[in-house]
Amino acid sequence: MTRRLLFNTTRSIIIERGAAARLAEQVQSMGHRCVLLVTDAGVLATGLLAPVERGFARLGIALHVFSDVQADPPESVILDAVQAARRCCADCVIGFGGGSSLDAAKLTALLARSEETLADIYGIDRTNGRRLPLILVPTTAGTGSEVTAVSVITSGEGQKNVVISPALLPDIALLDADLTLGLPRSVTAATGIDSMVHAIESFTSRHLKNPISDCLAREALKLLADNLEHVCNNGSDAQAREQMLIGACLAGMAFANAPVAAVHALAYPLGARFHIPHGLSNSLVLAPVMRFNLPAAAALYAELAAIVLPEIQGTVTEIAHALIDHLEALPVRLGLPTRLRDVGITLDDLDALAMDATRQTRLLNNNPRELTLDDIQAIYRQVF
Repeated sequence: MTRRLLFNTTRSIIIERGAAARLAEQVQSMGHRCVLLVTDAGVLATGLLAPVERGFARLGIALHVFSDVQADPPESVILDAVQAARRCCADCVIGFGGGSSLDAAKLTALLARSEETLADIYGIDRTNGRRLPLILVPTTAGTGSEVTAVSVITSGEGQKNVVISPALLPDIALLDADLTLGLPRSVTAATGIDSMVHAIESFTSRHLKNPISDCLAREALKLLADNLEHVCNNGSDAQAREQMLIGACLAGMAFANAPVAAVHALAYPLGARFHIPHGLSNSLVLAPVMRFNLPAAAALYAELAAIVLPEIQGTVTEIAHALIDHLEALPVRLGLPTRLRDVGITLDDLDALAMDATRQTRLLNNNPRELTLDDIQAIYRQVF
């Protein structure tokens, strides 16, 4: 049987320092007159929006800012943003911030023009696909949400739901490294590791792995591995910051087509129940999940080890172990918490977390090795 490969991504990607200050010009060229910008209070407090707002005022384009996005946004935030878009008669939506803001902006653009509800569109390709024009501007080098057809929403205690549709891919993704220059070391570290997880899980995904996603994952991992520790120690290096943004974007393009797996499945409950940032959640469970996967993924891990540790030698298994050891030590060097107990989780929480993780079947099905409830409980105990 002939193999069919399908690759989708954002139609236009702009990479330019200082480009965010000219967003109004981009909007004007698209013919829009009233924009809803979706972000969070933290981004608002940084002052990053000030040059953006000046540009819109100068060109006389109405800009309305919705800044109530939370990490792991609940359904109520999305509904509030949709109402804000409808009240101001927005003809364009801009997502500006981290992954939560970008995910919220995607759904806002989709639902503001539709009679559909969130409940209608949870799942894969359950929307009619009509949305407002959409521009996404990441302010972290992490989620890759600017090039994925996925939005993740918290719909209850410990529960995350997803909307997956090509309609969620924006018209434009704008990568401006100047927006990331002031990121705190801890955020830089966690979001950078998040991007590395995207590349690693895409490259080892059991389903839909393909030559295009593999190329993107390898290049993403190289850019991220070469620059992450440097930008954590020298956050003002704009060139290195841009390399991180590009790496995160390439990793997003990879996993948008060859999806992530058990690391994310075990990380999701940490964010939904305890509001642990997504990148840190991934960092906490990365090494033990990779060790569990070794019997099925050692050869693929060894390929990636050659990118991260080019001087490494040994058998395939030894090289794969070296990669995992390196990734396990990375959060320590970057000053991130490395144990669940360090982020407020108790032993009594582990069973509930494991049950939540088993419900992430969409992700677990992509893992190179099948996990049982007992396996998931053991991994959480290892990292406790």
